Amino acid sequence: MQMAIDLYQLYSRINSKTHIAPLVTLRVLFGIIMFFSMVRFWYHGWIEKLYVLPSFHFHYYGFDFVQVPGLWTYGLFVICSISALTVAVGYKYHLSIVLFFLSFTYIELMDMTTYLNHYYFISVLSFILIWLPAHTSLSIDARLNSKIRSLYLPRWNIDVLKIFLAIVYIYAGAAKLNYDWMINAMPLSIWLPTKLDIPILSTFMNTKSVHYLFSWGGAIYDLGIVFLLLYSKTRTLGYFLVVIFHLLTGLLFSIGMFPYVMIVATLIFFSADFHLYLQSFVRKIFNQKIQNISENSQYQETRPISQKFKKLILFSSLFLQIIIPLRFLLYPGNVFWTEQGYRFSWRVMLMEKTGYANFKIVDGKSGKRFYVRNDDFLSSFQEKQMSTQPDFIVQYAHYLGEHFKNQGHQNVEVYVESYVSLNGRKSRPFIDPNVDLMTVADNFNHKYFILPFEK
Repeated sequence: MQMAIDLYQLYSRINSKTHIAPLVTLRVLFGIIMFFSMVRFWYHGWIEKLYVLPSFHFHYYGFDFVQVPGLWTYGLFVICSISALTVAVGYKYHLSIVLFFLSFTYIELMDMTTYLNHYYFISVLSFILIWLPAHTSLSIDARLNSKIRSLYLPRWNIDVLKIFLAIVYIYAGAAKLNYDWMINAMPLSIWLPTKLDIPILSTFMNTKSVHYLFSWGGAIYDLGIVFLLLYSKTRTLGYFLVVIFHLLTGLLFSIGMFPYVMIVATLIFFSADFHLYLQSFVRKIFNQKIQNISENSQYQETRPISQKFKKLILFSSLFLQIIIPLRFLLYPGNVFWTEQGYRFSWRVMLMEKTGYANFKIVDGKSGKRFYVRNDDFLSSFQEKQMSTQPDFIVQYAHYLGEHFKNQGHQNVEVYVESYVSLNGRKSRPFIDPNVDLMTVADNFNHKYFILPFEK
């Protein structure tokens, strides 16, 4: 009986009316940051360097159909940039956020070499925003169409974003509870001493106690910050820590616009009054006063099944965010060594891996062999990423095999002599040098050819 009452109270809460202001703030600031992020990417010449110039690109399993469209890649970035801007101003919002999600995610899928948890976060967040009515206030759409204007919406539209952020933070914190991070202060003991060009802070970067402070502090922050943000009495302190933490990580590490995205996203935990204060000067630009919208207005779907369908999509996606990071449990071995189940798991900046991979092309019948110069086929960045990640190695081996078959070589077999160092340990053999990688499929199965991790 008590469980039924609790479920009813939960159902009533998530469907109760709440102000749209926090969602509007997120829409505006997210769009602006994404616009400048795209411009920044173009300005630094990374489109050409990472996508246009390389002749070979690593693909995600199941997404090999996503190809780099040559010079049309610039067009993708134009679409992504413009749609981010129109999301911010709330013009043709539904079309804009869909275009942003598709173009950004396509860019992300074009080459696995550029994978970052930060990019994955943007894709998931923009997918969630597709299903939320973030354009019904303080937008061009609301100004042009009075029928969609509203100040209120069901609370679950805000709660779904809070849950998503909680998942990201808690998984990021849980991933830090490993021996290297907590006991050895690795990889921060490797990274921090290199930050000698930062005024004041550089003085402390060689201190072991600082390495432990950053390691333990990072884990405690990730595991606890959501709880500070959830409660009004601790929210200001929590947000202060959010700003300090992300500005500091942005200063110390090259992670682009991600710190600002997280600083903006966590504003979703603040009250409507706080957001209305932030929005007051923007409303003057739009000449849209709050009282022009009925205080009792609530966003209504035109189709009765719409709300249920959206809730199904959104909460199903959150469920996936909970179970996908756990898939590493299906594989044997150290996840940092094998990287099986490592991606898409909110494992943020947890390891330092360096490696060396020397590929040998063998005629299976005659035994004749020769070695490959990786820089003939890969950029330096691609080679660095490939040398420590098993699926990269397999894909590259298949590419080399097909390349030399097309050149007329017979009975092509591909082997690799590889060595990897994890978090400052001595370099150790990584891939079984006796396995012909042409016989290995790139899939979700356990990669038996990875040699065991030795502490």
